[in-house]
Amino acid sequence: MVVALRLPSLTSIFSSPSVSHQSPAILRRRHHILPPLRAAGFSAQSAASSPPETEGRVDKQKNTVRQERVNQDRVITPRSQDFNAWYLDVIANAELADYGPVRGTMVIRPYGYAIWEAIQEYLNVKFKETGHSNMYFPQFIPYSFIEKEASHVEGFSPELALVTIGGGKELEEKLVVRPTSETIVNHMFTQWIHSYRDLPLMINQWANVTRWEMRTKPFVRTLEFLWQEGHTAHGTPEEAEKEMIDIYTKFAYEQAAIPVIPGRKSKAETFAGASKTYTIEAMMGDRKALQAGTSHNLGQNFSRAFGTQFTDENGQRQHVWQTSWAISTRFVGGIIMTHGDDSGLMLPPKVAPIQVNCRLFYDLLLKRKQELSVLALSVKEVLQKSGIKVKLDDSEQRTPGWKFNFWEMKGVPLRIEIGPRDVSSGSVVISRRDVPGKQGKAFGISMEPSTLEAYVKDKLDEIQSALLGKAISFRDSNIVDVSSYDELKEAINLGKWARGPWSASDADELRVKEETGATIRCFPFDQPQGIKTCLMTGNPAEEVAIFAKSY
Repeated sequence: MVVALRLPSLTSIFSSPSVSHQSPAILRRRHHILPPLRAAGFSAQSAASSPPETEGRVDKQKNTVRQERVNQDRVITPRSQDFNAWYLDVIANAELADYGPVRGTMVIRPYGYAIWEAIQEYLNVKFKETGHSNMYFPQFIPYSFIEKEASHVEGFSPELALVTIGGGKELEEKLVVRPTSETIVNHMFTQWIHSYRDLPLMINQWANVTRWEMRTKPFVRTLEFLWQEGHTAHGTPEEAEKEMIDIYTKFAYEQAAIPVIPGRKSKAETFAGASKTYTIEAMMGDRKALQAGTSHNLGQNFSRAFGTQFTDENGQRQHVWQTSWAISTRFVGGIIMTHGDDSGLMLPPKVAPIQVNCRLFYDLLLKRKQELSVLALSVKEVLQKSGIKVKLDDSEQRTPGWKFNFWEMKGVPLRIEIGPRDVSSGSVVISRRDVPGKQGKAFGISMEPSTLEAYVKDKLDEIQSALLGKAISFRDSNIVDVSSYDELKEAINLGKWARGPWSASDADELRVKEETGATIRCFPFDQPQGIKTCLMTGNPAEEVAIFAKSY
């Protein structure tokens, strides 16, 4: 069936892309890869309208710029010069994603998708270990479902994409393209849950969602993105509390090497339709906050709206207590912005699609060249048998310098170099991506299988720990404890996170946002002891909050 989407005019939503100012080439490392995304439709700025008659000319200019860049050396904007341009350059040159034909959408390329698969593989196991089962819900949701929960429809209305025509005919009821699934999940839960024996009901789906964002940034915020969304129903509120946020925190620290701060969202930042929202907040390389994952305690808001009830052990009818929780492809953006440098990606080994890149240095003698190839294949086989992800680059179409830059751009944690001398010595050179220059090189590493395997595994563990340690130090050095509103404003003005006691009103919270651009990211679970005084009102406060500008 052909479905037509009646959506706001693309021209009125997205500004025409502009080409960032290029710094002198001497400041950049050159890469012969794809053109930067910032020249192709992704924008981190608020959209400005373009008259319909200019749209064709803008698109033609965009395509001309793109074609010109295809024939030029690709360059990476230094992070310190323009963090957003650097981010878009890395995504393009590391071949993580490209722009889709609809502005604000992205095509996730194999290398970028492989990072998402690493996230999926870890979380999928953890979800099942804790009793959740995977399933799938339809992408199209009746609009009347959205309307049943008042705060939910109010919160999501500006982001909804609606289907009004199907099969060439006007639909009797318009359909929502899934922005999230609480409503359709409740519709089905109502049919599946009858008794306390049916509880808890804990499911998850891996799916795509559509939210008509006004500002877009690849991986971080796009019109369509991938995620997992878990939904559970319980017999008591205690069972529903903080469902899944601990697993997200563990994943961030142990797999992605991102030191998130778990906590509770303020009332103003709570998910539409939830009683409480829990979050993990991560500090990016530009010191902005990224909401990296959320878990919502829905209370009985949706179960009352949909009549999702069960008969308890005493024969009484009760509404179920529910949760929903999600991590999305936004986490890929978080990994890029936490660990990357001016040379490109720097991937933690546990989420890296390729953990070791093995490269050959040929001489002019065919015999020696064949010996190197045989040696490299044996190294690859040894490491692969031990579960290490290895890529052998034995291509002859590119220079050694190009290969070095290319794999460094892709953030491969370890590089093994095999040259003619290594054939004679029975050893290799191993370099770390996170430690530049000679300091990160180790010479004369034996190719004896058990020695090589142990060394590589040990170094991968070291890199994983080092990246986490570096990120923790960066985060902690950029959080300022404040005790007054003036101190908060000063900290935010310096690009820092501000942490201070808070018991002020929603209106005061809005004032902070309007005057500083910062929001309450969370009330951390880890709270300091002692008497606290609200930084805004001077009244007693029970908790400290973290304020920061965010994506």
